[in-house]
Parts: sequence; C-alpha cells; structure tokens
Amino acid sequence: MNRIEARFNQLKADGKKAIIPYVTAGDSQPSVTVPLMHALVEAGADVIELGVPFSDPMADGPVIQLACERSLMHGTRLLDVLDMVAEFRQQDQLTPVVLMGYLNPVEAIGYENFAQRAKAAGVDGVLTVDLPPVESEGLMAALKAEGLDIIFLISPTTSPLRRKAICEQGSGYLYYVSVKGVTGSKALNVEEVAAYINDMRQDTDLPLCVGFGIRDGESAAAVCKVADGAIVGSVLVNQIAELANSPQEIPAAVAAIVKDMRVAVDAA
Repeated sequence: MNRIEARFNQLKADGKKAIIPYVTAGDSQPSVTVPLMHALVEAGADVIELGVPFSDPMADGPVIQLACERSLMHGTRLLDVLDMVAEFRQQDQLTPVVLMGYLNPVEAIGYENFAQRAKAAGVDGVLTVDLPPVESEGLMAALKAEGLDIIFLISPTTSPLRRKAICEQGSGYLYYVSVKGVTGSKALNVEEVAAYINDMRQDTDLPLCVGFGIRDGESAAAVCKVADGAIVGSVLVNQIAELANSPQEIPAAVAAIVKDMRVAVDAA
C-alpha cells in the first residue's frame, strides 16, 4: 500500500475528506517550495500536488501560467522539482506528493528514468495534463513498475464510455475538473458536480476529488459533501503572487487559506 492509498483509507476510517492544495514548484523562488509544503501539511493538507513548471500550461488560467513563468525565471527544471520532494521527505515520510504538469519534461528525460528518479525522491503519483489515457501505456508501465500512481483527469464533457475506460486505467484517485474552463474559473455548480460524481461512482471505487473553481472554505465544504476531496490551486497561487516580493511571508499566508478550508470541510 502506497502513501496515497494509505491516506485515503485513513480519511475514510476517520469520516473525513481530503484537502489537496496545488502549488507550483519554484514559485515565487525555489527556496520557498519546501517550507511551503511543510506549512501546508501543518495547516491540514492531506495530499500535496506539486506543479512542475512548464512554458505552455494549456489547461491553466493566467494565475498558474504566471506562476510557471516566475518559477522558470529561476531556471527550475523537473529534476530540481524532484530534489525539492527529496528534501521534503527528510522531515515528512507520510504526506503523499503528486507531481502535476505536462508531458514534455518527462519525455525529455525518458519514462523509465523519470519513474525511477521520482520513486527515489519520494513521489507517490503523477498527473500529466496533456497525456490522454489512450496514449499513456508507456508512462503508465514505467510508473507502475516503481509503484507510483498515474492520476487522470475527467471533465464534464467526458462521455460515459470514455469515463469508464479512464476509471479502469487510473490509480490513486481521480481528478474531476468541475468546470468547462481553465484553472481559476469561478463557475462552480455544486449540483452538477454532485450528479456527475454520483455517476462516476458506478464506474470506480477510487477516491473522487474535485478541482477547478474551489476558492474558499464554503466552496471546498460544498464539494466535499459529494466528493472525497477538494483540490485547490489558483487561490493559493494568487496569494504567492501577491507576496512574491516578500517570500518569507508566503508559507504562513498560504497555509492560512488551507487551514480555513480544513476547518470548513471538517465542520461540514
């Protein structure tokens, strides 16, 4: 049993739902990332999605696009992100870490090489936004050989047949994109999310987590009434942007947002 499965099993046993924050590695500067990860855990994060900066993040809105640009200005590479995870693991051996990004950096170093390095660093799962399941056989095999989960996106426009195939191929948890848009969208309809999540449960026993459009404790709590976890990114990354010139303040400020969500979700 890996860290992701263990964490969701424990949450289910405790009657709780997952809070999964996303931050871009290297934003606003590389030295901030590991202290921020620890602060997120202290605030109640159950899983951390660590973004791998990429020059053309096609699924992301302007907030995370700019985060990638800030990180890339410091020359942050995929291998640097793995080093950050390894440093995080020196103090935290329990919190699952999922790398979220795009396929090009992974292809550049090779699937098997990447999977081996990710495992050695302490990564638990990988989500490559622009890799459809039907084309994922090579990466999936490399990740599974190292005991790493491959996590897929499902959107409101995913057909029932395609959804079933994705559910069968994915592992760890499934990421439901709650809106027809990019990250940072405000158009979250919880009733529509609930209906789709209920349909998905007919296809899989994997935890179902919802991202895109979750901005505060209220929206996180509403989503967690119907899903197994809330994934929050843009509101956290926007806070990092606001404090880009005061990096020492970033961990506490971002953690405060996650703590408010933790309180709201637990209360609900």
